[in-house]
Amino acid sequence: MTAGTASILPAPEAPGPKSGATGWKVHAIVWPVLALMLLLLFNLLFTPGFFSIEVRGGRLFGSLIDILNRGTPVLVLSMGMTLVIATGGIDLSVGAVMALAGATAACLISRPEDSPLHLFDVHGSLPLVLLISLAVALLAGVFNGILVAGLRVQPIVATLILMVAGRGAAQLITNGQIPSFEHPGFEFIGGGFLLGLPFPFTIAVAIVLLMLLLVRGTALGLLVEAVGNNPIAARLTGINAAALKLTCYVVSALLAGVAGLIVTSDIKAADVSNTGQYLELDAILAAAIGGTALAGGRFSLLGSAVGALVIQTLTTTILARGVAPELTLVIKALVVIALCLFQSAKARELAFRLVARRAQ
Repeated sequence: MTAGTASILPAPEAPGPKSGATGWKVHAIVWPVLALMLLLLFNLLFTPGFFSIEVRGGRLFGSLIDILNRGTPVLVLSMGMTLVIATGGIDLSVGAVMALAGATAACLISRPEDSPLHLFDVHGSLPLVLLISLAVALLAGVFNGILVAGLRVQPIVATLILMVAGRGAAQLITNGQIPSFEHPGFEFIGGGFLLGLPFPFTIAVAIVLLMLLLVRGTALGLLVEAVGNNPIAARLTGINAAALKLTCYVVSALLAGVAGLIVTSDIKAADVSNTGQYLELDAILAAAIGGTALAGGRFSLLGSAVGALVIQTLTTTILARGVAPELTLVIKALVVIALCLFQSAKARELAFRLVARRAQ
């Protein structure tokens, strides 16, 4: 390894004990896992029936299954969002891309006369519907990537453009309507079961495994961390930072397209006003909870996956406890803030000092 390459890699942590103000070094994924375990323990003690699972028609039903099913869109989004954040960027357009891909699929299947996609007759071919819908999502990712990597527009501004324009394009595709459809093959994507588990969760597991293979089985993860840590040094060592960022935005948009197809399939309609609404924020939170540095560089796909499950478990817990709707977001925000503070080395050091002073 050359000296230039070594300079862009994150410095190794100094060996030391796991306790103490400065020696308390815990891997980032421990915190979201601990939060998930605490939420599950709380429900075990205080929410009757939370862990009960029923088998009906060879399918599993229960609160835990709902968490896996309803948490899938955010889990899928968080995989792409994590890569984008690791390069030092952000993608606020994933919710709009979800709506855009879902609207494309719904209109290709139902072919409403007032939709411009009425002219495209794919004969109800599911592979073509999926291919065209994901191609639209891919183009959205290319648009973001060109603005950010090619024209060097600030990521938050570039993706904010598509956040607005993408949902507007989805409204044009549906002509402001909510087209519904009936297509058993497509409906299976969001509402089917495989081996008793919801098929969306199967898709999410496959995506997580594929992303881990790409990031940890190849040099992609190292290159992403290099660009996120020090883009100038990465460029000087021969890394094509622009192409790498473009790739990450394309991956993020493609996964947003997959999430959009899952949601649209589940509700059997294209509700572009609500599909993916605010899910970009949950995806960012999942990445942050999972230990991804929002400044770029360090990231954890597994941590983001657990973070998505934490968010959905928290949401399900709040609903199961009958908390007033107006307090739901407040409680959710407080828990996320607390978890992020636990991940902060500065906050942990301050807490340790306060505990040490009280112990004296």
